[in-house]
Amino acid sequence: MPLNITSHSHEKPAGDIRQRNEKVILAAAEQEFAAFGFKGASMREIAKRADLPKANIHYYFKNKLGLYLAVLSDIIDLWDGTFSKMTADDNPAESLLHYIRKKIEFSCQHPLASRIFATEIISGGPNLDGYFSDGYVEWFESRVEVFREWQRRGKMDATINPAHLIFLLWSSTQHYADFNFQITSALNKPELAQTDFDAAAETLTHIILKGCGVV
Repeated sequence: MPLNITSHSHEKPAGDIRQRNEKVILAAAEQEFAAFGFKGASMREIAKRADLPKANIHYYFKNKLGLYLAVLSDIIDLWDGTFSKMTADDNPAESLLHYIRKKIEFSCQHPLASRIFATEIISGGPNLDGYFSDGYVEWFESRVEVFREWQRRGKMDATINPAHLIFLLWSSTQHYADFNFQITSALNKPELAQTDFDAAAETLTHIILKGCGVV
């Protein structure tokens, strides 16, 4: 479910330059928020990371909260894009396989974004009130209903609780970004390699698909 952002100024000129600058600013903000959290981050330091004047940051984003919400919006859109497209007519084995691989890929390519979201949630989601109150329950129920319909059609084990299966999918795939330090320490590696993420995706897919009775 996309996060509603009202911080962008719709009067600013669109085009390649704007898109490029916003991408640079969001990447810099992601680093700053991941390192210092919302309260500790500063627009001045974000400007330094982006190698842009501070005024340019405010040109595209009204304030720090608006920029922070834009970062969270990007995170949620990346996560939910694939999940929101699932339908009851899809093959559950193929859909779950695709979703798990995409989420693991996200943990590999966007670990800082995942940690920002995790920190926000652990803090009680003080900046996500709008997201969780604006149709979130209805969106989540629509996702649960897809799994229920698979169960009614005999495509998935009927004893599984769809809501808790979704929570498992979220937590298991995001674990590799949010708890990266714990995993690298356990594996005695300075950082995870692509082969580690591939192994994670393969293992989770095998366990979840077999557990759901779709293979």
